[in-house]
Amino acid sequence: MIRPPSGLDELLVSGEPFPARAGFGPEWNPPTTLLRGSAGCWPRRAQGSLKEPYCALPGTVRPMVNAGGTCTLFGTGALDQFSLRLRVGIAAGVVLSCPIWFYQLWAFITPGLYAKERRFAVGFVASAAVLFLAGAAMAYWVVQQALYFLLSVSSEVQTTLLSGESYFSLLIALLLIFGVSFELPLLVVMLNRVGVVSYDRLRRWRRGLIFGLFVFAAIATPGGDPISMTALALTLTVLFEFSIQIARVHDRRKARQRAAEGWDSWDPDQPSPMDPTPSPLEKPEPLDTGANGTPPRYDDAT
Repeated sequence: MIRPPSGLDELLVSGEPFPARAGFGPEWNPPTTLLRGSAGCWPRRAQGSLKEPYCALPGTVRPMVNAGGTCTLFGTGALDQFSLRLRVGIAAGVVLSCPIWFYQLWAFITPGLYAKERRFAVGFVASAAVLFLAGAAMAYWVVQQALYFLLSVSSEVQTTLLSGESYFSLLIALLLIFGVSFELPLLVVMLNRVGVVSYDRLRRWRRGLIFGLFVFAAIATPGGDPISMTALALTLTVLFEFSIQIARVHDRRKARQRAAEGWDSWDPDQPSPMDPTPSPLEKPEPLDTGANGTPPRYDDAT
């Protein structure tokens, strides 16, 4: 019979926990505990903050799933917690890092622009980041109202028990959809600046574009509730009208500038006025001479 080394049998049969008996100390943590704490601390905080709209719902529409009565969601799979923290961490990273990837987008476009157009880099990045965060904040407020409507419908007949997968999928989708949709006024202003669309054209298309915004909001919102759809459509309408007014101011200023320079007073059927006076030529630079004082010769071979 093979016996364990001397002293190991006393450790196994004693009443103390094995880590403490093995010399790890009373505060020993297994590697899985350390990994779980270090890798999941920040996503856990983000997950707790994103759960606040659901926890703010009244108890009549939010059932309790544990004996302690605390606000919690439920899961049905062993990997739900890990995949949920991963998705929440990715979504929070996308929202919080929006100034960085907006700047990278502008840096990709900048080489094809003139020097005077590159001056809008700081304004573009700042405006895009502010609009995206404003859309995410709007979605964070709307999701509570939308959930209250969805969960209170026929609440006397059945009680809806939300899982973490369904709740965070809805919330993350609303955050991204609202954030990206809020970039609409920035897109309209940029197209007006480069001369693609004018204020007169936007004014003529206003009714059709507003109707398109409502159709887009009805299709894009994942909840299917009228609250999130109406909130997105009305907000986009206000932002679109604001961008139209910015285009109106820009076009008026541009028209005054053209009138001051006389561009609009010329007859398109007549040649443009030209100054026949030749411009002065710059003094040529001397050629480099070789060692013998003769200038170098260049032929087709070189």
